[in-house]
Amino acid sequence: MIVMLDTSSDLAEASAELGCPVEELLTPLTARRRKRLDAHWCCDNGAFAKFDPVAFVGLLERNEAGRPLCRWVAVPDVVGSAIRTLEVFHGWKRRLASWPLAYVAQDGQEFHPIPWDDIQAIFIGGTTEWKLGPHAAACVKAGKALGKWVHVGRINTPGRFEYFDNLGADSCDGSGLARYSHMRKAIYDLARQPKLFT
Repeated sequence: MIVMLDTSSDLAEASAELGCPVEELLTPLTARRRKRLDAHWCCDNGAFAKFDPVAFVGLLERNEAGRPLCRWVAVPDVVGSAIRTLEVFHGWKRRLASWPLAYVAQDGQEFHPIPWDDIQAIFIGGTTEWKLGPHAAACVKAGKALGKWVHVGRINTPGRFEYFDNLGADSCDGSGLARYSHMRKAIYDLARQPKLFT
């Protein structure tokens, strides 16, 4: 699984600490400039903290030249609410139509359709309880069956990393992984521990 990081750390060093590939995650919260102009990247919308539409659009405008290498852009969402996220998605999808779109699945998604025909990726968001439950796992499996990129947000522990890696997610992110070497090394160590049953 690729780890997407919004970090000031050296990306090659972070990759070595994790033992897996690392790509850049841009967010309007930090508005960092891309370090690897010839490499894949993605863009979150910052809604988990507080969505700022001006900062979000400005970030995309500044990175227009890198659009061909962008894996996905997380369409604005409403944390914890699938129905409100679906409404917001339909309000933003035309404005972002030139970008590869990621729909952010939220709590209650099991009761609402995912706009599969409009997206290139599904981003597993939501509260921790929902994210680790059967409905989020079903979203991952559906995304993979439909050939969509699957990303999981807020993966900061070895257990969560292993769980979603085993489900087949393509990428993940986590603010702790972006900031702390010891959190990256914990994932590396878990992956190298011998397993009782393989």
